[in-house]
Amino acid sequence: MTTFEAWSPWVAAPDPLHAPLSGAQRADVVIIGGGYVGLNTALNLRRHGVNVAVVEKDFCGAGASGRNAGHLTPTAGKDFPTLVQYFGEAKAIDFARFGERAVLHTENAINKYNITCDYKPTGNIIGGVHERQYAGLERMAALSSKLGIANQFLDEAEVRRRKLPPFVKFGVLEPHGGLMNPGKYLQALRRIAAENGVQIFEQSQVIDYKKQGGHMRVETEAGHIIADKVIVATNAYTPVTLGKKKHRVFPLRVTLFQTPVLTPAQREALQWPNEEGIYTGHHALENYRLTADGRLSGGSKFVQYAYGSQLAEGNRPDVFAQWKEVFARRFAHVPELEIETFWGGWIGMTLDFIPTLAREHDGRLIYAIGFNGHGIAQGTMFGSLLADMALGHQNADIGLFQRRALPLPPEPLRWLVVKGLSWFYDYQDRKVDRAIAGK
Repeated sequence: MTTFEAWSPWVAAPDPLHAPLSGAQRADVVIIGGGYVGLNTALNLRRHGVNVAVVEKDFCGAGASGRNAGHLTPTAGKDFPTLVQYFGEAKAIDFARFGERAVLHTENAINKYNITCDYKPTGNIIGGVHERQYAGLERMAALSSKLGIANQFLDEAEVRRRKLPPFVKFGVLEPHGGLMNPGKYLQALRRIAAENGVQIFEQSQVIDYKKQGGHMRVETEAGHIIADKVIVATNAYTPVTLGKKKHRVFPLRVTLFQTPVLTPAQREALQWPNEEGIYTGHHALENYRLTADGRLSGGSKFVQYAYGSQLAEGNRPDVFAQWKEVFARRFAHVPELEIETFWGGWIGMTLDFIPTLAREHDGRLIYAIGFNGHGIAQGTMFGSLLADMALGHQNADIGLFQRRALPLPPEPLRWLVVKGLSWFYDYQDRKVDRAIAGK
């Protein structure tokens, strides 16, 4: 029997939750959002003795940080060739280098805090599933090599030597990174932040924030907090729960799933001995991985946008049925393999696939949103970047992410733009999938 989980198998509401914000409070810096960005920023600020508070709508990890597929990847932007097309070679290299450093920074944080999150530095493979994808992936690897980015093309012989699933015909290896349990990572950050003196207010929906004299005021239904600076780290939820930055970021709903624990016969048929993370060469990619408890997990591909940048419904039997068909084709060689559980979450997307970093109110208000599905590494790295911004420290990455970006139009044009882009990418992917099916 297939079930749907409102949160995810990675995370559940902690017991006990931190108390809601109530009454009048004071902090040096308030961070709205208790995910990777918010908690890592809080920890970095505490290292400098800053009185910092995290205000979270539900519980830390209830958003994308506790719902994603758990691929730690250096990918910046849509892909490296698109980075070059959008920003030119020099800045594309800077973004790619940031992605690689973000992976190393995350690995260092895991080791520094002795976090147990089932992390395996397997690397990730962009898997080509049909010859139509060959030229693009080969070009990606060649351009990466030319510009000093650590991607490696895998021909069919190498893919077969690695005993990857048969649907992977060739690919590009991203050697930096690997796979983790994102919920365990997030909940460890929550615990460590509290132990280091971060004030965490959960069950605290922010209803307004504004400049008040020389300070910032953050309000919830039960209280308010006055701070010198406010950092907004709510990613895909920003246009919905805060009603802000609708012209910069929009939420897309993605679906994820996992199987029951694989039987010995299924594991033997699957092969895949190195357990690299795989995401396909589609525009709307499919991701696949093995989990520490012996399941096969995957997702993405079919995404939904709701009019007005609302949070699209996740319990979608039509999408689940589509995924069951795709999954059965990809893993037809594994006997009696079925999906047990579906869940999902919302990705904060930008038109150029790069996070939005913005300052307002003379630098007292900072937005760091729109991680485009690459939030584990980049969100962790942004914790250092945002702390430096709040403290007035020099950090070269601040300038990298501050740019003139094409704004999203208001509705109904925004709906037409997002739906148009989704249709275009889906059309390209359907041509590949039809070719595989011989249609």
